[in-house]
Amino acid sequence: MYKYLDKINSPEDLKKIKNYSELEEVCQELRDYIVNVVSMNGGHLASNLGVVELTVALHRVFDSPKDKIIWDVGHQCYAHKIITGRKDNFKTLRNFGGISGFPKTTESIHDIFETGHSSTSISAALGMAKARDLEGEDYSVVAVIGDGSLGGGLALEALNNAANLNTNIILILNDNEMSISKNVGGLSTYLGRLRTEKLYFKFKRELEFVLNKTPVIGERLYKMASKCRDRFKYLIVNGIIFEELGFKYFGPIDGHEIKTMERIISNAKDYKKHPVLIHVITKKGKGYKIAEENPEKFHGVSPFNINTGEPLKNTKTKSFSTIFGNKMIELADKYPKILAITAAMPDGTGLKQFAKKHRNRFFDVGIAEQHAVTFSAGLAKGGFKPIFAVYSTFLQRAYDQILHDVCLQNIPVIFAIDRAGLVGQDGETHQGIYDISYLRSLPNITIMSPKSGKELEDMLEFALGINGPVAIRYPKGEAPNFNFDGTPIEYGKGEILFDGNDGIIIAEGTMISNAINLCKLLKNNNINMTLVNIRFIKPLDENLLIKLADKSLPIYTLEDNVYEGGFGSSILEFYNKNSIKVDIKIFAHSKGIITHGTVHDLMKMEKLDTDSLYRKIMSDVKVIKNETK
Repeated sequence: MYKYLDKINSPEDLKKIKNYSELEEVCQELRDYIVNVVSMNGGHLASNLGVVELTVALHRVFDSPKDKIIWDVGHQCYAHKIITGRKDNFKTLRNFGGISGFPKTTESIHDIFETGHSSTSISAALGMAKARDLEGEDYSVVAVIGDGSLGGGLALEALNNAANLNTNIILILNDNEMSISKNVGGLSTYLGRLRTEKLYFKFKRELEFVLNKTPVIGERLYKMASKCRDRFKYLIVNGIIFEELGFKYFGPIDGHEIKTMERIISNAKDYKKHPVLIHVITKKGKGYKIAEENPEKFHGVSPFNINTGEPLKNTKTKSFSTIFGNKMIELADKYPKILAITAAMPDGTGLKQFAKKHRNRFFDVGIAEQHAVTFSAGLAKGGFKPIFAVYSTFLQRAYDQILHDVCLQNIPVIFAIDRAGLVGQDGETHQGIYDISYLRSLPNITIMSPKSGKELEDMLEFALGINGPVAIRYPKGEAPNFNFDGTPIEYGKGEILFDGNDGIIIAEGTMISNAINLCKLLKNNNINMTLVNIRFIKPLDENLLIKLADKSLPIYTLEDNVYEGGFGSSILEFYNKNSIKVDIKIFAHSKGIITHGTVHDLMKMEKLDTDSLYRKIMSDVKVIKNETK
């Protein structure tokens, strides 16, 4: 099918190709293959198309896996996977039982470090490089990081530490001017200047060349010039940050010129004294015109038509993210103190239109979740109503700030937690199944979980009146609507949706849809369940829980969160604390680590789908009925 790609099963096969025009053909075939697979399976497209030549150059210069290549975030590793022996399996990308869309150490010896969140690669590379030095070994450690990720706090901490450790790593700065959305902030502005201001580097090279070629006096002049080089530097380019941090800087270079990259990377490989940074300019979506023209849209995609770029599945049902974004605009129109904050995710969180309409009340802080939380706390202390929209998996990165800067001070910041629960094909690093557990132990925080789009709207407006921190968790995907969706929100109160005498199901958020279908199936077998939409995970509706216990019926809790420390655990703790004896079973994610696959497949694997729950509860209730006869 592919003239060149079919012959490449390892990095060694790449190294056999001597003709650079043939390598360009390899790159085009890699792009074609990636586009074909992602169009069928979904995935991260634009970022992967942008690093094809860079990936080829890295594998031709370095000897993986002896040399360690670490991909920051990891969503740009598709070409790397294809080159390192997973070409045939690449067709299973992100499918249940198939290969992951991120580096996986269990998948290949070429995947050195597992990544899924940004800004981790430099720290990991420094650790590996120092371990190499301590063991007296000799191999290269390479970290590939994007310009968006470089602005993350962890990356900046690692940069600061790199020169102090006095060890060699090679840092490839993949500069495509974007993370998921357009980059923001001072570092992004600085990199923008480096892309265009080449005068300093030209001057520096020419000065070094001339002086080193001049006998006797040249050496002295070179030493004098070196002493005052900072003066030249700051006259021509406003701050050579990387050199000041101790890195040997190469670039900027064209990230789509394989020959040039190979030469510079090879030079960097031989530079053993200090850390090296190679600044590579790439184009996100390169080689697929539709993605080049709209890289934000094609950062992460569902299956699509290759010819048009349009998604294969069109739905008229709005997603939770869209409903959130629309409600934010409506509320901001009514309340001038509302502010929206995002950490480089205006599109994904539904805030893109808000940013256009309320430009001065929208803040994209870049990939900096810790800063976003404390920044929001400061805004709230200044009298505003900040709403930080963030994916559950990324909010984890700011745990200390939530506790220290918001909850301990009881500051009214609203956390709109998108992608709570299973997210599916992005896998372990992105499943939002921990937020109930890591939030509910914190003081002063209120946690809500809507069952529908309408309830999300109501909860968001209700949260504005709570004088303390609030978290509203809602899932990825389409938001259901119910014909019984009109009960007003009351603080700390749940609602009874069905009333039955055979058992009690207490569910949160997205699990309500499963619970409704479950109750219908059970009713067909003459088992009538009470169904409770708890609404408030914290504080619990204690009066309702006491009334439910008085029924002396078996209780089943359903949640899209891990078992340990979750919603069901909080109910069990309440009954235990109050010495109330109940027969309670918790249905939650029993596996702390959940692989990639569709949400349907993963729910089935976790036995939280309607059919699995039906079989368990049906069997349990029948046993209980027989025992009470």
